[in-house]
Amino acid sequence: MPALCRDCFLEVPAERAACACGSRRIIRHRELFALAVAHVDCDAFYASVEKRDRPELQSRPLIIGGGKRGVVATACYIARTSGVRSAMPMFKALRLCPDAVVLPPQMPKYTAAARQIRALMEALTPLVQPLSIDEAVLDLAGTEALHRAPPAAVLARFARQVEREVGVTISIGLAPNRLLAKIAAERGKPRGFAVIGRAEAAALLAEEPVTLLPGVGPALERKLHAAGFTRLGQLAALTAQEAARRFGEDGPALAARARGEDSRAVNPDRETKSISAETTFDTDIATVAALEQPLWRLCEKLARRLREKGFAAAGIVLKLKTAGFAQRTRNTRLPSPTRLPETLFAAARPLLLREADGTAFRLIGIGAQPLAPAAEADRGDLADPEAPRRAARWAAVEALRARFGEGAVMRGRGLRPPHRSGPAE
Repeated sequence: MPALCRDCFLEVPAERAACACGSRRIIRHRELFALAVAHVDCDAFYASVEKRDRPELQSRPLIIGGGKRGVVATACYIARTSGVRSAMPMFKALRLCPDAVVLPPQMPKYTAAARQIRALMEALTPLVQPLSIDEAVLDLAGTEALHRAPPAAVLARFARQVEREVGVTISIGLAPNRLLAKIAAERGKPRGFAVIGRAEAAALLAEEPVTLLPGVGPALERKLHAAGFTRLGQLAALTAQEAARRFGEDGPALAARARGEDSRAVNPDRETKSISAETTFDTDIATVAALEQPLWRLCEKLARRLREKGFAAAGIVLKLKTAGFAQRTRNTRLPSPTRLPETLFAAARPLLLREADGTAFRLIGIGAQPLAPAAEADRGDLADPEAPRRAARWAAVEALRARFGEGAVMRGRGLRPPHRSGPAE
């Protein structure tokens, strides 16, 4: 059986338990040197970056998140042993791990580290599709001649390079397709390197719960369980016709994924579909006057993100979460694309007025969806000839803030918030 040392990157004889270099970190798999699709996932990324910069935290449980009213952005593996998980309310996380160090997210720092890792990925193959700030999928097919090594060895070298140059660890899943690569990447974290081959996929998945599949959330899980499907093998046994009859037009694809089938290509030009910003309050807010101030700040943040990513908003989505964690979303299309905070706010405010019925909210967010090209933003027309001037003023404000800090120029709506809120996400 093919085997590779993760420390010296040399092939290891099948009968050897350890490499000649002394390492026992050996990857063994029948298809090891025939697979080329990899899912790369950083290990507890935000927490890893913080521990890199603050070595005194290495042995401490660490949680990255907002205030007591916020949620966990990520938790280090020490904190996870106490049951802390991402998206968990902070009060619950601190109840499970009361001795944890809690730090607010520092997105510029994480973005810089992510860009370093992305550059290292793109040195391996042009087929890199980012999925989030801390994970991506790569296709290394056809790169063996360039690197003079199979993809498995190239990825092992890459993992060590990330540790040495960026200071964080990653886990890798290697497989024949994107779905199986993602599932493999979840195995053996942190610093994992797992392989799932084509021949074994269906049998390996058969006894796994249906929730193993990405995209099977609580609602679909309940629907599947109600129909008697709790294991992937049960779904995999369905014909396309049976799957369609039971679960509608998405049924055949669901059954195929349960067998480990996935025809999606790695697409470096994957379209961004939405951009958003949100914040969780330290105390619930029920009045329009109190909700408008954080909404304005989020409109500024969304406008900045649109500019940074080269998009404009053709529509907006308002998101609210009640004190009881019920979520409300409302959306509207814009007369013309924009990336001006005042235009975003003017469109979002009527949506907020309709929802502010005395309900107490713990979270507010705003998103841009659908997106439009930046060149179409705020060009002005007969109905709004001043749009280009406002765009120029906003660009000047952003330039001053970039030079002198966020507080250099403030609108009245952004001053003296009536209620504190956690960090915007």
